[in-house]
Amino acid sequence: MPGDDHHKIDMTRTLRVLVTGGAGFLGSHLCRSLVRQRHDVLCLDNFYTGDKRNIIDLLNEPNFELIRHDIVNPIFLEVDHIFNLACPASPMHYQFNPVKTIKTSVMGAINVLGLAKRVKARVLQASTSEVYGDPQVHPQPEDYWGHVNPVGIRSCYDEGKRCAETLFFDYHRQNKVDIKVARIFNTYGPNMASNDGRVVSNFIIQALRDKPVTIYGDGTQTRSFCYVDDLILGLEKLMVSPDGITGPINLGNPVEFQVKELADMIIKITGSKSRIKQLPLPSDDPLQRQPDISQAKTQLEWEPVVSLEEGIENTVAYFQALLTAE
Repeated sequence: MPGDDHHKIDMTRTLRVLVTGGAGFLGSHLCRSLVRQRHDVLCLDNFYTGDKRNIIDLLNEPNFELIRHDIVNPIFLEVDHIFNLACPASPMHYQFNPVKTIKTSVMGAINVLGLAKRVKARVLQASTSEVYGDPQVHPQPEDYWGHVNPVGIRSCYDEGKRCAETLFFDYHRQNKVDIKVARIFNTYGPNMASNDGRVVSNFIIQALRDKPVTIYGDGTQTRSFCYVDDLILGLEKLMVSPDGITGPINLGNPVEFQVKELADMIIKITGSKSRIKQLPLPSDDPLQRQPDISQAKTQLEWEPVVSLEEGIENTVAYFQALLTAE
């Protein structure tokens, strides 16, 4: 895990690190890991989907600073590294205001790249497996260009992230900006929003409340689920990888599960009385999603180590505490 001594990234000096979307699910875990490693962390968030409760324990840390700001607008800071994680990532949230979503992806990328260019910072883009769309190649390697609907209800996110990748590589080629691009596959764990509509949080909340666990279609569609601690370590390893490694690099768990298998596991772990209820499959919902992580293994010496069962148990404990506190 990122907090374990033998996994800590060996850096000879304290770095000033900006994390956009730092109060979100992934951002809060990344901020916590970087604070533990004694870097000076600037957490930037507009709290559109982020939550101050995710980073409340960091507010009194001397090497942590919270900035309320929307990355759609330029910002001027002195930093060494930038992790660009700012963007709603669940369909429920990114479809709520699709124009805002694409602005965050595209204008946000332009602003962090402009900042990186000015101060000569290294900048990492949190891209997504959604750039592959509903894939016709399985599992998905980085050289697969994807199968994406440019005018569908998910396009604001899929195409926004694809355009952000384009901007990163054009800034790199044209302006020599030091970039890293990670394509993140399904990730879960504590600090997920209970209302984000994602499959893991949905199933756990439904099971803990003994309500029907709703799966879309017949539940045979597959996903690969990566525990958040594994993912954060992958992001950190990519950020400090040699200059020649720009990515894009897939980060995710290559072990594939059917959605109905996940539902059964969560009902069992929670001891729930819930039954499974089938609903129609949403538009453009991919039927298969599994990363080819060969590049991450060879270039970063990274692969997930937390089993789905162990990760789900930790996530159930988080949501149990959350529901008890409500």
